[in-house]
Amino acid sequence: MFSQESDILHKLRLIEGLKADLLTEVGKLYQAMAHNKREAIGDALAQLIISAFVLGRRLGIEYPEMEEIVNTRLGHNIKQETETERWFGDMSEYRRYLRQKR
Repeated sequence: MFSQESDILHKLRLIEGLKADLLTEVGKLYQAMAHNKREAIGDALAQLIISAFVLGRRLGIEYPEMEEIVNTRLGHNIKQETETERWFGDMSEYRRYLRQKR
C-alpha cells in the first residue's frame, strides 16, 4: 500500500512541476520579448509547447489526441474570425502547415 501512495505522490509532484514549468517559461518568454532576444523567445515558446503536451499526457490526453484538439481549436478560431486570423491569416497558415506535415 505504501508504494501505491508513493506512486500517486510521485505523479502529483510531476504534474505540479509541469505546471510550474509552464509559468516559468511564460516568465522567460516575457523577459526575452522585453529584451527582443529572438533565440530566447523561440526557446521559451518551444518549451511551453513541450510542457503543455507532456502535461496533457500526464492528465490523460495522448499526443495524437492533443494534436487533433489543436487542429479542431484552429478550425474554431478560423470560423470565429479572431483578430489574428482576420488581420493576418495566421490560424489558417498554421493549419495549412500542420496538414502539409502529415
